[in-house]
Amino acid sequence: MRLSDAEDLGRYVRDRRHAAGLSQVGLATRATVSRRWLSDLETGKPTVEVGLVFKVIAALGLYLDCRPEPQPEIDLDAYLDSLGGAP
Repeated sequence: MRLSDAEDLGRYVRDRRHAAGLSQVGLATRATVSRRWLSDLETGKPTVEVGLVFKVIAALGLYLDCRPEPQPEIDLDAYLDSLGGAP
């Protein structure tokens, strides 16, 4: 899943928590964070502590996978045509 900002991350965590059948208190206890902090994360607060984010992600049985932005595919024929074709 592609997450672009703190709000995307918060929505994803909330959705995964619901899918796991956990309340905020249940997940907060499992991740050893406060319920208030978890609420801030789920509402997309951009200043939540990243170390605690990893604790919540792990408590949900998830992991983060970061990779470079995919590059658009190049239409080689169109590119060659834009160069003026064959000599």
